[in-house]
Amino acid sequence: MTALTLIIPIFGLVLVGWLASLTKIISERVGDGLSEYVFSLAVPALIVSTLTRPGLSGEIAWGYWASYFGGAAIAWATGSLIGRRTEGVDRRGAVLHGFAASQSNTVFVGVPMILQAYGESGAFPLFMLLAVHLPLMMGAATFLIESEGGRPMGQRLKALGLALGKNPIFLALAVGMAMKAAGLSFSGIPKALVDSLAGTASTCALIALGAGLTRYKVLHDLRGASIVAALKLGLHPLAVYLLAFHVFTMPPAYAGVAVLFAAMPVGINAYLLAVRYKSEQGLVAAAVLVSTLAATATTVGWLMLLGRG
Repeated sequence: MTALTLIIPIFGLVLVGWLASLTKIISERVGDGLSEYVFSLAVPALIVSTLTRPGLSGEIAWGYWASYFGGAAIAWATGSLIGRRTEGVDRRGAVLHGFAASQSNTVFVGVPMILQAYGESGAFPLFMLLAVHLPLMMGAATFLIESEGGRPMGQRLKALGLALGKNPIFLALAVGMAMKAAGLSFSGIPKALVDSLAGTASTCALIALGAGLTRYKVLHDLRGASIVAALKLGLHPLAVYLLAFHVFTMPPAYAGVAVLFAAMPVGINAYLLAVRYKSEQGLVAAAVLVSTLAATATTVGWLMLLGRG
């Protein structure tokens, strides 16, 4: 499978969702409902189905996590520094600049992309990274923003715990890993039900992403959004590539998954966090759109570099 034959169907579905929303074939309310379905049911079902699949296993490579999050830390620090020094944003805004530069769109683009590129060999490292990506990245961003308000440490940790405890992706990872550890798996009707939901995840996620892009206004801050997108699509995966292939030791599939994970566009969670804290909403929204559009080209390059094109 060449890089283009992998990329075109994935981003083609994003384009279909965008056109359907733009032309009002599907309404904004339907698009929101589809996104909620993907986040709350389809992707959690895919995670549990994959993690409990008989024969799925892999090693825990600490260098794998270190490579990914080391690269994320570099992109985050650079984004925050540029936001603070060049764009003149406040501390909260700087956190969001850095978070957007290092927060990958894993659910809507990363999962379907990586599973298509690496198949079974990439499933275990993908979901192992996904297991810590959400709590670590969202937790760090929330902690840094909340620390500005001077709230006690206990309150901040409690708020973070409550947020993760209600997150369907986090809960699905916890259930899937617990079932895997206990040697449990689905069979019969429960398996058919879970597999049916899981089978809709990729297509619905990409359509929902495309539909959601129509609400983002790229002209709000094109310069700032382009800087964040460049850090996310360039610096983040480059740093992970150097760490995964030249510093740490791990199976080739693990290194490739880490790089592709980092090469994904700015995640929707960055925008949701900006809205929640009423800071840099326009820039982050524009960065989501710019990075998603640009990823149609940059991902081809990363796939070819990784030998998947």
